[in-house]
This record gives sequence, structure tokens and C-alpha cells, in this order.
Amino acid sequence: MQVKSMIKSIKDLEAAKEKYQPSIQLRLGKASQQSQTHVLVCSGTACTSSASQAVREELLHQLQKHNLEERVKVIKTGCFGFCQRGPIVVVQPDNVFYCQVERKDVNKLVEKHLIGGQIVEELLFQEPDTGERHQKMEEIRFFHNQQRVLLQNCGLINPEDINEYIARDGYFALAGILNQQPEEVIDQVIKSGLRGRGGGGFPTGRKWDIASRQEVTPKYVICNADEGDPGAFMDRSILEGDPHAVLEGMAIAAYAIGASQGYIYVRAEYPIAVDRLEVAIRQAREVGLLSHNILETDFSFDIGIKLGAGAFVCGEETALLHSAMGARGEPRPRPPYPAQEGLWSKPTIINNVETLANVPLIFRKGWEWYTGQGVATSTGTKVFSLAGKINNTGLIEVPMGTSLRTIIFDIGGGIQGGHRFKAVQTGGPSGGCIPEEHLDRPVDYDSLKEIGSMMGSGGLIVMDDRDCMVDIARFYIEFAQDESCGRCTPCRVGTKRLLEILQRITKGQAEMEDLELMEELAYDIRDASLCGLGQTAPNPVLSTLRYFREEYLAHIRDKHCPAGVCKELLHYQVVEEKCIACGICAKACGVNAITGEKKKPPYKIDPEKCVRCGACLAKCPKEAIIRGGLQVPAAAAAVQEGVTKHARSAGIYTNA
Repeated sequence: MQVKSMIKSIKDLEAAKEKYQPSIQLRLGKASQQSQTHVLVCSGTACTSSASQAVREELLHQLQKHNLEERVKVIKTGCFGFCQRGPIVVVQPDNVFYCQVERKDVNKLVEKHLIGGQIVEELLFQEPDTGERHQKMEEIRFFHNQQRVLLQNCGLINPEDINEYIARDGYFALAGILNQQPEEVIDQVIKSGLRGRGGGGFPTGRKWDIASRQEVTPKYVICNADEGDPGAFMDRSILEGDPHAVLEGMAIAAYAIGASQGYIYVRAEYPIAVDRLEVAIRQAREVGLLSHNILETDFSFDIGIKLGAGAFVCGEETALLHSAMGARGEPRPRPPYPAQEGLWSKPTIINNVETLANVPLIFRKGWEWYTGQGVATSTGTKVFSLAGKINNTGLIEVPMGTSLRTIIFDIGGGIQGGHRFKAVQTGGPSGGCIPEEHLDRPVDYDSLKEIGSMMGSGGLIVMDDRDCMVDIARFYIEFAQDESCGRCTPCRVGTKRLLEILQRITKGQAEMEDLELMEELAYDIRDASLCGLGQTAPNPVLSTLRYFREEYLAHIRDKHCPAGVCKELLHYQVVEEKCIACGICAKACGVNAITGEKKKPPYKIDPEKCVRCGACLAKCPKEAIIRGGLQVPAAAAAVQEGVTKHARSAGIYTNA
């Protein structure tokens, strides 16, 4: 896109909006004249990894082949959210939402729909339980309980065209606040109730106020785009789909505190996000919305990009600052806080991508409107990434206070394969595992904290009855231990010792004393670590001990993994009455642990030779092979039940 004219006033913004708004109105189904068709192709990371760009290229080729280039335009967009069903292609103004479109489908889509005017039924989304196909995005249950406010431009505009952002009222919030005093701007952010979306939930306006009161210059604004939680992709999707919203939010923050320079600290593993940020910054400079004397005022502000190497600890603000300055990414004690003494020892505010993208909304719609979204202590909406054992994975946006049940079962479509819900991990490695009894709990900062978890940046990983909660805790502690910067002993050594105990438990080598030691150590790490990484690292252990203690006891006392996950505790055996002596299991076994004679059941599994790979279980046509943990023999089940009853009566543990 070639930017031709400078934008020097609100009138210039209004002129640009008027010029490009017809295209946006067409995509919204509001155009008075519909002489063109726009084909929107998701170009976010998820769909790109599913070859959406090959689909886009084939679309361009087919349009050229059929001389449709003037009548039909192909538009690159950000994420629609329904990542499970990508690549996504939407035809407007027909409002037809196509899923899982492959390159081979493009010819049919062009000839049947774009030329013939008929819907390609087989590319429409089909509800898995009813079989009903939906033509429109809003008809799909995945979108029913969502409120796409922050994500309103993702999947609608071309993120590499600043004019399309302006056509959606982009940069009007910035233009409006330049006529106000900085303290007025901060006051409105405080009144909005906006809290940091990066995990801590600190009030954004208060952070800005602290920085604005510092009588030191220069000051800085940093966007924390170092999204490191496993399964989290909220910030990445916003950067890929609506980068100018983040730039505008940073500019408003800079005006409020008196900063003239900002930086976006983004991990290098986000190449699409980085490319779009570079394009957005360049375009904003070309039209005068970044750099010197913005909109012909005395306000000057520019933005640079700093690439992170992917260290999880650099999501912590003081470690991020060290990394941004070229030093090793290690946290430091606070105070002084970054708002007092941050980048190059100057006052610095650090907000994450989602927090900054909320800022223009507050000033466009008013802080009163914003407080009407969500709940009293957690205003606005929240973007979550849904992942794990769930039917509909993807990116969602819901009002604060929405229940976990609504998110998982209504939006997420429930658990895969008819399995039973077991837990949901919120807050990534720093959060906790929440059991079924709390599914109706509203998702907000305070409610999640009450049950031993946290909001985090917005990752939601769903687990079912096939997941071992001890192994889940081990996974997260292993991640935290691996990502520890090593500066403080409680985190460096404590997480290592925690991991060793968990490994002993999953291998059936632990004693009951280990359980008490592990719990005590977890609290010590939480209370004594230097930064948020160490302080929250034990949360997965503490939450699983709180809600799934019986699984720990099964591993330690019974040497048994109820979910059948921990390899060293698995016991494969052949059910005699089901075995037909076909020999398929023996062929599948790579270590000759299964012996028997064809037509003479049953076959036998030698436990000494068995490496517990599960190949025989997967191949058996009669489900004659069972694995300890999934189908526990009656005798073992009775023993386990007796141990559990004894433990409860003795007060050794409670499932609370």
C-alpha cells in the first residue's frame, strides 16, 4: 500500500475514513451499492501454517484466469478466531463463512460461488452434534457467547493497510486526547477500571499516574509482546490482525506520561507479527501519525522494535528491561518500580499488547461505556486462547465474568471424543488447575485468585480424564525450572528439587514423606522467590494437591496412575475372554514381549520385557488389551478404594 497524503488534523482523518469506509461497509454487509465482492482470507499464524497463503495465491490466479480481478478483490486479514477450522475464507457481502479451505477447493469456490452465485455447501461449518451446516459466521455456536470488541478488526481489515484501520475510527482516539491535559487522560483510564492483561492485573491508570509524576526525562513506553505461556497466542493474534490499535494505545500512553519514545519488545518467534508491526510503524510515520509534531501539535512520539530471544522470564517487566538494554534477562528487586526507574534508569511504563489495544476503545466509546462491560472489579472483555482436549480450539473474546462452563462447553464445544472434563489450566505455568466443581465460577481476576489460580495473560488449556494431574504438574514445573534465569536460589534450586520429587512420584519411586516435603517446598518457593516467575511457579503443584490429591496418593501408595499416563506405572495385560488369538498384538510389539499361538487364546504379555509403548493396545481389534489406569482390574480397584477410604477416615487428605 502506498501512503500518499499526510494526516495533519481530524479533518484529514475524516477524509481518509470517508474514502476507505465503503470497502469496510461492504464487508460488514452495510454497503448501499454492492458492485464488488471481497474474499477475506485469514493470514494469521494458525491459518498460514495450514497453507492459507497457498489458497490466497490460487484465488488470485483463478480470478485472473476468469477475468474477475476488477469485480472480486482478495483481502489479507488477521485471525477470525476459529483456528480449529482453518484456513478460513469469508466471501462478502454474501456473508458466507468457509472452513478448512484447501488449494484444490479454490476452483470450485470461484466457479460455483463467485461466478455461479451458489454456496459451496461442503465447505461450510458443520456442527458435530447436529450435523447442521451454517452459512454465516454469527450462526456458528462458537461465536454465540462471544463479544468481539477488542478483536472487532481481526478478520475484517487488512492489517497492512493503515487506511482500513482509519476507516474503522482508527487514530481518532489519539486525535481527541491531544486536546486534553495529560492528567485528564490518566483520570479517564483510572475511571475505566482497566487492569493489566499480562497476568498481574495491576490498574493501568495507576501505573501511568506514577510515571507521570516523575520529574525525570526522558520517559519511555514499552509494549510487552513477549508472550511465552504454552498454548497462549492472544497477543500474537492482535499484533497480526490489528497492529495499529497497539500503536495508537502506545501513543496515548506516551502523551499521558510525557514520553517521546516507545519500544515493542516482541519475541523473534513471531515473524508474521514482527513483519506487520514493521509495516504499521512505517505507514504511521509516512502519514505523520508517528514521529514529530503529530497532528500539528507539540506532541512527538516514535516507536522502535526490540526482538526477544524467547526467554520466558523476560515476560517479567524488570527482566524485560534488562534484555531491552542489551543485558542478560534477569529480574531485579522492586522498588524502585519501572514507572519510577525503568529503561536506562528513566521512568518507564510497561503494558502488554492486549492492555494497550484496549486504550483507544476507552477514548472512542467513553470510560462510562467501558465500565459497563464485564464486572465491577474486572471491567471490559478478555481475549483467551482455547487449547487442549476441547472440540473448538481458537481465539475467543468474552466479557469479564463469563463462566468457565460457558467458555468450555458453549464456545469450546465440550470435550473431545465424549470424554469427561477433568480440569482447566488458567494462567499458563503461573496459574492453577481448576476442577469441575468450579466450572460455574466467573472468570475475573479476583474469582480465579480465590480458588488458587490466576487470570494470567489468557491461556486456557482444557484437560480430560485421559490427563494425569501429577504429570501435568510435572510438565509445568519442568517448564518453570528450565526457564528460570537462576538469579535467586528459591527458584533456581527450589524448582529443581520440586521437579525431582514429581519425577519420583510419576515413576513410582516416591514415599509419603515426599508429599509433605513437596508441599512445604512449594510454599517456600512462592514466598521467597525474587520475581513473579518463581513466586507463581508452584501454583500448578499447589492447585493439583488441593483438588486432585487422591491422584498423588494413587501414584505413591498404590504405584498406580489412574489416567494411565505415567509410563513406569503402566501395566498391560490381555483379557482372556476377549482375546481371539489373532496375533496382531505380537506383530505390533517391537520387543517381543507378547507370546502366544494363533487360534489358541489367550496371548500373554511379559511385564519384564514390556516397554509400555502402547502399540499392542492401539492395534488390538477386539479391545482385549487393557492398560492399568484406564481399566483397572477389579481386585486392584478394590484395593485402591480401600486405601482411599482409609486415607479419608484418617484425615490424611481431603478432595477440597
